[in-house]
Amino acid sequence: MKALRRYRPSPAMIVASIALFVALGGVSYGFATGTIDSREIKNNDVRSLDIRNNEIRTRDLRNNEVRGVDIRNSTIQGRDVALNTITGADVKEDTLQKVPTAAQADSATTADSLAGVTLVDKTVAEGGSSVVLASQGPLTVHGNCGPGSTPSVSVSTTEDNVSATSEGSSGVTSTNDNDIDSADDPVEIARYERGMAVRGVGVADLAASAPSGKSITGGLSLWGETSADASCRFRGSLALQG
Repeated sequence: MKALRRYRPSPAMIVASIALFVALGGVSYGFATGTIDSREIKNNDVRSLDIRNNEIRTRDLRNNEVRGVDIRNSTIQGRDVALNTITGADVKEDTLQKVPTAAQADSATTADSLAGVTLVDKTVAEGGSSVVLASQGPLTVHGNCGPGSTPSVSVSTTEDNVSATSEGSSGVTSTNDNDIDSADDPVEIARYERGMAVRGVGVADLAASAPSGKSITGGLSLWGETSADASCRFRGSLALQG
């Protein structure tokens, strides 16, 4: 009996043996079942080369967890964004540069004036007050509608020795004046006479220039209408220079 007691394991040996058995049993269980869970993986030990390409899916990522710091700079491209999903709210406006063709709008004084060209579309009732078709520096071009809905164009100035000319199509009477002064009333340079027709249109090319270098040039259509709404209409474009 004394010999048996001499070979009996000590309590410490028994505890150590049980711990070893449990540890070996856990690893064996993982290999036996073909599954390794988070408990068998050391923190920060799984690397990119341990993951098969294209195997991480959307369902493997927690919602709202991928951040800007997780994405390499300049790697998001147009093909990565769904069509028509980027809105104004997604853009910081003060970082945008001016669209090249929009730079011309800087010289626009009205919605009808762009890059030194004034688009004209004005209507005047018969016998009504004249309208300003364009102005540049001391020069102003007026549209008038006289008796019988007769359209005419005149020029006024705040600078002396202004020159104004016109050349028109059939039915347009042109008048040239090379010495219009600031004290003069507006000087008529073009008039359209349509004869007995109820309505008609003539075309006139106009030019007015001042000694200071300011000028207005362009072409206008002069419409006359004697129906119930007797009126005159002026349409075309005038270039402002100087």
